[in-house]
Amino acid sequence: MLPIYAVSHSVLSPLGNTPQAHVEALMQVRISIREHTDLSVSAEPFFAARRTPDQMQAMAARFRNEAQVLSPFEQMSIYAVEEALSAADIDAAADDVLLVLSTTKGNIEWLGQQPDERVSIYHSAGIIATHFKLKYRPVIISNACVSGSQAIITAARMLQHSRYRHAIVLGCDRFSGFVFSGFQSFHALAPGPCQPFDANRAGINLGEAAACIILSTSAEVADAEPLALYAGGGLSNDANHLSGPSRTGEELAIAIRSAMREAGIYASQIGAVSAHGTATVFNDEMEAKALALAHINAPIHSFKAYIGHTLGAAGIIESVVACLAMQQQILPATPGFTTPGVPVPVHLLTQPQQQVYDYVLKTASGFGGCNAALVWEKYKP
Repeated sequence: MLPIYAVSHSVLSPLGNTPQAHVEALMQVRISIREHTDLSVSAEPFFAARRTPDQMQAMAARFRNEAQVLSPFEQMSIYAVEEALSAADIDAAADDVLLVLSTTKGNIEWLGQQPDERVSIYHSAGIIATHFKLKYRPVIISNACVSGSQAIITAARMLQHSRYRHAIVLGCDRFSGFVFSGFQSFHALAPGPCQPFDANRAGINLGEAAACIILSTSAEVADAEPLALYAGGGLSNDANHLSGPSRTGEELAIAIRSAMREAGIYASQIGAVSAHGTATVFNDEMEAKALALAHINAPIHSFKAYIGHTLGAAGIIESVVACLAMQQQILPATPGFTTPGVPVPVHLLTQPQQQVYDYVLKTASGFGGCNAALVWEKYKP
């Protein structure tokens, strides 16, 4: 199997506009989930991780002179790709470059306000592709909450077939009243900051983010050492329920075992787990059971406790942060966790620790019973 390097990356969330800002938040256990009052979203105050007015104004100013008016979603997406490309010697317009876009909602807040085509994900993907003069039509992955992780797996597999040398993997979703009302209808929103895997967890917080990982078959195209190597990935489906996860965790365990088998490692070699960790009752139970079935005993953390659930961006931004933590020898803590609340033992930290480890596992699950698992390996020159 061809080695696949994560040669460059970028992140944008309410925690900050740079990867280092997110690492600092990990070390300080600083979250961006706040109480908001916005009558266009809800008659009652709610907790979410939303970009600051300064961030939104800076983004709008950056793209003020574009030939075509860009939506906030498109601005965030292009920003993430531009930042990642700025640290890599890759010509996006070359004939060996592919874009894989992960999103669940795109411009959904424009529904009923703009023509249907302008709201569609494929139209936004075309705008992004035109901006970077891409040779090929982007691949779009919109598969609920595993979209980001599945986009990474899809890109890596396409690189391994040697048609492309570089894959720009982009994930982006925004907070909107449409998304809020959807999760509210499931009674899945927490009345305060979420508490993944805790006995008192009461649901998710929504967030918004954009993130980009550039995968390449060459480690020499980055300005710095690669972030990590993509070692393996696995996908599965519960075939259980439209929105509820498996009650046994066996199907996510299948994806985890597939990812480890492709990576050629044992469960004992996993040094940390970046969990899906939504803080809903059933997801956290299922995920804990799946990790136990796959014999994963490593420390677990949920980055959603910092920035909420970012939907199509989640698998990508959480992979970037998990790999940065591995690179900088950090075992992240999970804010809000005090009392274990799942039926099998889990190892979560309340404060970050220093630890050397070589592999991190990223898990994801979503509506429709979809599951994904990624194994990232520390880059060693």
